[in-house]
Amino acid sequence: MTGKTRSWWGWGNVEDAVTGPEREELGRRTAELLPGADLTVHEAPPVESFGVGASRVQAPPSLAPIVSEDVRDRLAHSHGQAFRDVVRALLGQLPHVPDLVVRPTSEDQIVHVLDWCSDADIAVVPFGGGSSVVGGVEPQVGDGYAGVVSLDLTSMNQVLEVDTTSRAALVQAGLFGPHLEQQLRPHGYTLRFFPQSFEFSTLGGWLATRAGGHFATHLTHIDDLTESLQVITPAGVVTTRRLPGSGAGPSPDRLFLGSEGALGVITQAWVRLQDRPRWRAGASVGFAHHAAGVEAVRALSQSGLNPANCRLLDPMEAFLNAGSPTAVLVLGFESADHPVNAWMERALELCRDHGGTPGEPPRYTDDADRTARTGAADTWRSSFVRMPYQRDALAAQGVIVETFETACTWDRFDALRAAVDDAARDAMRQVGVEAVVTCRFTHIYPDGPAPYFGIYGAGRWGRTVEQWDEIKQAVSDVLIANGATITHHHAVGRDHRPWYDRQRPDLFASALQAGKAVLDPAGILNPRVLIDPLR
Repeated sequence: MTGKTRSWWGWGNVEDAVTGPEREELGRRTAELLPGADLTVHEAPPVESFGVGASRVQAPPSLAPIVSEDVRDRLAHSHGQAFRDVVRALLGQLPHVPDLVVRPTSEDQIVHVLDWCSDADIAVVPFGGGSSVVGGVEPQVGDGYAGVVSLDLTSMNQVLEVDTTSRAALVQAGLFGPHLEQQLRPHGYTLRFFPQSFEFSTLGGWLATRAGGHFATHLTHIDDLTESLQVITPAGVVTTRRLPGSGAGPSPDRLFLGSEGALGVITQAWVRLQDRPRWRAGASVGFAHHAAGVEAVRALSQSGLNPANCRLLDPMEAFLNAGSPTAVLVLGFESADHPVNAWMERALELCRDHGGTPGEPPRYTDDADRTARTGAADTWRSSFVRMPYQRDALAAQGVIVETFETACTWDRFDALRAAVDDAARDAMRQVGVEAVVTCRFTHIYPDGPAPYFGIYGAGRWGRTVEQWDEIKQAVSDVLIANGATITHHHAVGRDHRPWYDRQRPDLFASALQAGKAVLDPAGILNPRVLIDPLR
């Protein structure tokens, strides 16, 4: 990230945007997939055109050194990175802009900010990397507040302590993924947590949203890697005890994991580390029928082999990402302790039992061997990281590119897949969108998969947000009706609230509301996220 410029309206770095031959090839493939699409390129408007007004509030002089009123800074903190966020920015439609961006460098400063905002009736939206795709950082707080502050934690970005005996580290919440790994590397450790947003998201954001990492099984959720938390609330500081496990009542950590800044500001955490892996294995397996691939993945999930990567792409998803005409399973294993050849061989045997055909021979690598070559899994991983940039390029050409991620039990998957496909296609017909629907598994469990449903559609420029919202409404209704979750790892934010309200038990909502009243009595923290405002 050093030396590059973050985009204020879209994903990642300006220098890494899709241009030249990559854009030409992306356009060619899109035109082939969606022959009726108008692929005119639309550029982001100048910052000055948004007409952002002056701040409605003024920070105390003691906070002045950490406060920004810069218009570009405020615009960058006015939205996340969902498809609808990117398109609204391209259209010059960002109606909710924070009055100030505040970047504390210490917990004392956070206490000061929360005291000031509680007394002055100013809403506070905690902000990490800004990669939310559910409206979680958009300062859409409603009327009744004197102003809105975006509390950017990224100046608190250090690994404070490493406990080599317990294999854990105390880490500040504003640390971005790459910088966290850089600071752990000299100790020989890794957090082994690599979401697609890894480069542009922070530990605090992962914790506040109960994020999921890249790995398909075993310790893939940030919950599993959290030993203890420190949280600053308007009512005081909460510090939980470092423990490998405890049966002492409901877990206080679990109250704040996934709280999305509505209950307090997570400032640091003890996280569980792992030795850096040395041995890896990768392979891809083709399936003539997607259903056979689903059964193979279920067998793998219940085998106890715990693959690091187990991503099943349906034929359309495989065609878009790898040019394959059949369903493809991208399979991988890794270990810091031992070679993983036997695990891979058994996994491939299970795949063959379900009609799978491995592609090229498995690739076994040892970090001690500097000549180790890469293969399909590595190519897919590079494509995976590149996807958000390509999404932005297509969004700027009027293409709807977005996903639904969920989880369900294995017995419900077939019905869910059919219901999502029907609902999406019906909604797309109603809004006049020519599109394809894809499905891939990102995470698997013994009792069910986490499917990603992708929408690639030829929208109408100037209307793509509204068209997408109609599709999202239809599919989200189907997820809840079929016993799936509204989100597996992208949090609730403001975009998922209507369905989260239907998913959670009513009494739990009341208990959460009561907890909010105790921890945030003035109701200033991220209003409208998870629960209704106290006012």
